[in-house]
Amino acid sequence: MRTLPDGLAEIVARHLVAADLALVDGDVPTARAHIAAAKRRAGRVAPVREAAGIAAYLAGDYAEAIAELRTVRRMTGSNEFVPMLADCERGLGRPQRALELIREVDQRTVDPTTRVELTLVAAGARADLGQVEAALVVLQIPELTKLPKGTSRARLQYAYADLLATAGRTEEAREWMRRAAASDVEGATDAAERIEEENGLAFTEEEFDEEPPDSDPGPSAD
Repeated sequence: MRTLPDGLAEIVARHLVAADLALVDGDVPTARAHIAAAKRRAGRVAPVREAAGIAAYLAGDYAEAIAELRTVRRMTGSNEFVPMLADCERGLGRPQRALELIREVDQRTVDPTTRVELTLVAAGARADLGQVEAALVVLQIPELTKLPKGTSRARLQYAYADLLATAGRTEEAREWMRRAAASDVEGATDAAERIEEENGLAFTEEEFDEEPPDSDPGPSAD
């Protein structure tokens, strides 16, 4: 934004703030309208293209999201949006392309949140290809149990539980869904609700905290 003249920068910033507020309210069309206005004025500014890509992704406009996020990647050199790009490829029915994109990234160079997102999309792509056991192996990274409680750990454990259920490993799936509920201190998943629905009763926060000791979730656990 610092490359823009002061008056123009303020106008563009106002559109981006309005778009962000609309997204918080779940109003994606309004957000996209504000972003389009910002893009008309500052189409060569990376934050504007980033906002356009994210809004297109949330709207399910995956082709548009790919075009915008590829542009952001070229502008910034960052791999931050590769998970979203790969998930767009999944949305377009191209899981193999999603895996190819993820393999381009040296995961040692990305932050833990991006690493988790890459892992989740890679597992989803394997599942799309009918490779459920391979998808489970993809999720068996240290972060599955070693991250602190919060959204990233909860989402990994939730995905792991879902794949276990798909694989017919019902008891393990229940255990990992409980773990996801215990990890999900920010309410990012519906793990707690799913446990309540399955059991017909509500669990207390203390019960959710009674996780089994962290253990190797690998295939040997079968």
